[in-house]
Amino acid sequence: MGRSGGILGAISLAGALFVGYLGVNSIRTTGVQAGRPDEAPRSWARGALVNALSPHPYLFWVTVGAPTLIRAWGEGSLAAAAFLASFYACLVGSKMLLAVIAGRSGGRLRGGAYRAVMVVLGALLLVFAVRLALEGLRLLGLLA
Repeated sequence: MGRSGGILGAISLAGALFVGYLGVNSIRTTGVQAGRPDEAPRSWARGALVNALSPHPYLFWVTVGAPTLIRAWGEGSLAAAAFLASFYACLVGSKMLLAVIAGRSGGRLRGGAYRAVMVVLGALLLVFAVRLALEGLRLLGLLA
């Protein structure tokens, strides 16, 4: 994969560290923590960082997204705009739907149930962190 493999490998390893950090913090959560009024939530920043440190969007755009967009552009600028608009509407729309569902159901989990869900989700984040790390090591040529 050459130079791009090294870049994607480094991004994967950085992403693995950050996702692992989020997983450990989820497992350590003891209960619902109301936000402090003097402290701004960092959900957007965390989400953006996770997306930036994942190699999958880059791989998508290099292997599927850009060729599809170029093909659509060959059909006309309207086709290219329709591809981009529909792609991002589905991508952003699905994330917004999940955020609304999570926001509306957040008050239902309390006490032990909340803690159990956070531990399971934290463990899943750790599994993803290990997978990202292994992928990064493979991309860097350190694993077969």
